[in-house]
Amino acid sequence: MLQGLMMDTPLLITRIMRFADINHAGREIVSVTADSPRHRYTYADAFVRTRQLANALAGLGMREGDRIATLAWNDHRHLELYYAISCSGSVCHTINPRLFTEQIEYIVNHAEDRLVFTDPMFVPLLEELADKLPTVEAYIVLTDAEHMPDTSLKGAVSYEELLAGEPGEFDWPEFDENAACSLCYTSGTTGNPKGALFSHRATVLHAYGICLPDVMSFSERNCVLPVVPMFHVNAWGAPYGVPMTGAKLVLPGPKMGDSEALHELMESENVDYSLGVPTVWLNLLAYLEESGQTANSLQRVCVGGAACPASIIETFDTKHDVYVHHAWGMTEMSPVGVYNSLKTGMEALPADELLQVRLRQGRGLFGVEMKIVDDNGQELPWDGVSFGALKVRGPWVVSAYYKDDRPAVDADGWFDTGDVANITPEGFMQITDRTKDVIKSGGEWISSIELENTAVNHPKVAEAAVIGIAHPKWTERPLLVVVMRPGETISREDMLAWFDGKVAKWWIPDDVAFVDELPHTATGKLKKIALREQFADYEFPAGSES
Repeated sequence: MLQGLMMDTPLLITRIMRFADINHAGREIVSVTADSPRHRYTYADAFVRTRQLANALAGLGMREGDRIATLAWNDHRHLELYYAISCSGSVCHTINPRLFTEQIEYIVNHAEDRLVFTDPMFVPLLEELADKLPTVEAYIVLTDAEHMPDTSLKGAVSYEELLAGEPGEFDWPEFDENAACSLCYTSGTTGNPKGALFSHRATVLHAYGICLPDVMSFSERNCVLPVVPMFHVNAWGAPYGVPMTGAKLVLPGPKMGDSEALHELMESENVDYSLGVPTVWLNLLAYLEESGQTANSLQRVCVGGAACPASIIETFDTKHDVYVHHAWGMTEMSPVGVYNSLKTGMEALPADELLQVRLRQGRGLFGVEMKIVDDNGQELPWDGVSFGALKVRGPWVVSAYYKDDRPAVDADGWFDTGDVANITPEGFMQITDRTKDVIKSGGEWISSIELENTAVNHPKVAEAAVIGIAHPKWTERPLLVVVMRPGETISREDMLAWFDGKVAKWWIPDDVAFVDELPHTATGKLKKIALREQFADYEFPAGSES
């Protein structure tokens, strides 16, 4: 085959850093840290410190391919770690501090991390685990000498002391674009977490993908606040896509769960785009309602991690003039797979039809192929009705898990997401369930996710889950499990009546269980295996029919 005569320049994260350093040197990065309520500097400042950090890592004997862990919130020091570790050839292993301690112990040992960089608040957690982490040689606390906590951690030093005296120049190595750059473990509900090992090539392509106009559409004119944590799939790519385009970056640090602090940060820094899970936006909307304020600078938000309730879209639209984009992805997909942006003419749809389109997770972006298949592996049509197992493939989708010799894809290179979905003729995909959570009643599937979204749209409901319970006639029937908003109550009959006209009659749950809280994974997803265990002995009321 005739080869093109083009430069074979490797796609490395280093090039994002260099581009931002040269072309957007004066653009700001603002962050909240444990030792500073508002830290402010420029891209140029950030990458001087990144080079200092790279020199410090070399001084500690870090080599290409070594795994270096972080337990940290979204702030400027964590951003410096992202680039210094990966661009020097090591692997940035971001750890979710919300995981169970047994899971943290497992993944640090499985990754064989040599160093751990940690926020001060996680020092006690690491002190409990340190004796069980034999590969860790030293711990660096992300603070300065003045705020350095007393600790028994091996080789402990403050981050600022580590950087002090290091030169601000570093000769970044060139290496193969398929070299590993970062590592993130899934927070599955069964078995040990599995490692998704991302490459420089995949990460750069993913950054290009999310910056497209029909996706997150970052530009130098934007101010972006990722509320989604940097320890969770690289904050959905924002730490790469934002510097790539030169947008202003605002990082909320430990205040990411504080709606009042988030709102103040948005207003004072003129944030116009933000990314987060539904809980973040529900809490922010509740704060705005209670305080009588609005989101003045905010123009767009991205909702991912779980299905977006209609109430979020409608409240942001009508009360704050903020457009909500639904999105979907997975750790194994770097993570973005689809993004909801309308096609030409869709704005003219009747309001109820338009809302149904916007409630779908979204349509594919270049770089991700998707299909749905039946139980026999036969591809199903994109008709918006047929639903089956969702499979994906592309340059930023995993082919295998870290330290697992088995492929994670089928013979044709398709990765089974574990989700059940349908896709419209226009290409808009909607997750209807997890494969393991789908409810099969009388031989027909019922979407637990659609039932949960319908329940959460009730003004008195804070959270809801739906699970299948054995039924003598229909094999399985849905049980609705509900957490009420503080101070609210509702009868079983009124709760079930809420579904009338909103879903197929035979989908309506047979009963409701009211609980104080629902079990969640470390990333905030409903832990349905625990819920099924909780209701293992449940029986529907006598005469339950549908």
